[in-house]
Amino acid sequence: MSTNTVDNARKVTTIRLSEMKQRGEKIAMLTAYDYSLARLVDEAGIDVILVGDSASNVMIGNPTTLPITLDQMIYHAKCVTNGTKRALVVCDMPFGSYQGNSKEALSSAIRIMKESGAEAVKIEGGSEIRESIERILTAGIPVMGHLGLTPQSINKFGTYAVRAKSEAEAEKLIADAKMLEEIGCFALVLEKIPAKLAEQVSKSVSIPTIGIGAGPGCDGQVLVLQDMLGINKGFSPKFLRRYADLATTINDAIGHYIEDVKNVDFPNADEQY
Repeated sequence: MSTNTVDNARKVTTIRLSEMKQRGEKIAMLTAYDYSLARLVDEAGIDVILVGDSASNVMIGNPTTLPITLDQMIYHAKCVTNGTKRALVVCDMPFGSYQGNSKEALSSAIRIMKESGAEAVKIEGGSEIRESIERILTAGIPVMGHLGLTPQSINKFGTYAVRAKSEAEAEKLIADAKMLEEIGCFALVLEKIPAKLAEQVSKSVSIPTIGIGAGPGCDGQVLVLQDMLGINKGFSPKFLRRYADLATTINDAIGHYIEDVKNVDFPNADEQY
């Protein structure tokens, strides 16, 4: 049972996240991709649910986030919004839906908002996608930025190693963060960058920062739900803390079910009409 004492009746909005940063209250964000788990996550009192393009890995089994399509993201986001009452629902814009064409970026964002019911979109990158972000913002669509390790650029980086360790890359990240704030992004994900840099960025911008592998100096934290619940045991980065071991629990439960069926212990006399 959750011990969270947040007023669950009050809907989380982009403005509320800004207010949380101003008063020093940390923001808790998790991913979700389906109705049933989104409902549980929301009822537990989470502030933000991210419908991440990590669905490509977690729900479909792809090795990277690149293959997931806009239609698939809209499907997952619709499932999540159907199960969410309080949390702010943010949907990732998938690879190929915004890069290099600001008109296509706006069209993609509008489809996400209209067809899924999500309340904001998240988009990876800095100055190189400024035009796309600005065009999306002109339509009144809230945008969450994403800097540092940007998984959609894995083929460019060639590795999922920590980003912005060099002075030049760190300076660009700081400049990009300030640019994203300036043009109107409401929040910013910082992924897998040095903790000191993440804290510096968080203090230099007025918008909330959400860290993943970026230390405690960010204004909030995000993890992939299946990772923190111990469903995906094959993924164990340094930043991941597991709060449950559901892989073992599920395996044991299914094993007991199989045994009961084989032994004709299920269904029993009380489990039939």
